[in-house]
Amino acid sequence: MRDADRSGRLSAAELGGELGRRATLVQFSSAFCQPCRATRRTLDEVAAMVDGVVHLEIDAEAHLELVRALDVVRTPTVLVLDASGRIVRRASGQPRRADVIAALGDAV
Repeated sequence: MRDADRSGRLSAAELGGELGRRATLVQFSSAFCQPCRATRRTLDEVAAMVDGVVHLEIDAEAHLELVRALDVVRTPTVLVLDASGRIVRRASGQPRRADVIAALGDAV
């Protein structure tokens, strides 16, 4: 994770899935988090609507090193990455679909 800290970019290997061609929505979740389920649905919907956008969900408990490196303190936490894996926006809590679409504007 040190490389991501220095460069400000996250790789597909670190995230456990391929980055989107235009942007990636990264969701940190935990097993018993009710807002995480709603967030998953919202991010899946947005990724399906916008060509080149991928949604990746990460189990926070199973990836503690990444959680600590990115200072994720609650779930759900959503990171919006541009095509190169650079974090352009982040938010905690359940997002509204309109807010996610607006945040993608910074990434694409």
